[in-house]
Amino acid sequence: MLWIKALHIFFVIAWMSGVFYLPRIFVNLAMETDKATTARLLVMARKLYRFSMWLSVFAVVFGATLAWMQYGAELPHWLHAKLFFAVLVIGYHHACGGILKKFEKGVNNRSHKWYRVFNEMPVFMVLAIVLLVVVKPF
Repeated sequence: MLWIKALHIFFVIAWMSGVFYLPRIFVNLAMETDKATTARLLVMARKLYRFSMWLSVFAVVFGATLAWMQYGAELPHWLHAKLFFAVLVIGYHHACGGILKKFEKGVNNRSHKWYRVFNEMPVFMVLAIVLLVVVKPF
């Protein structure tokens, strides 16, 4: 079980690297006016999104395996709350995919300031997850 836990933690860390950095690329895309730089940033964003999507799959698979091995069908309340926030992070990551498509089509209508705020949202979701896992408040 420790191997499963270690792999889950590894893939979550790797996935979160992408989730934290991809919106930062959006900030730069929203500010950029040079077509060549925009094209390069889009390539970076596309590759990062695809790579981090695969990392998310492994994080979820190992997390689900770990939960099943530890608790079976009787999940504790703190884990329900953790799963809620994990689903929010998954949704956020998918929303990043939608934003990326808008940038690729050239139809972004949001400012770099909006993306700076958007960029901070997963920090709070991950903080909630870590607190729930470590403290297990209920």
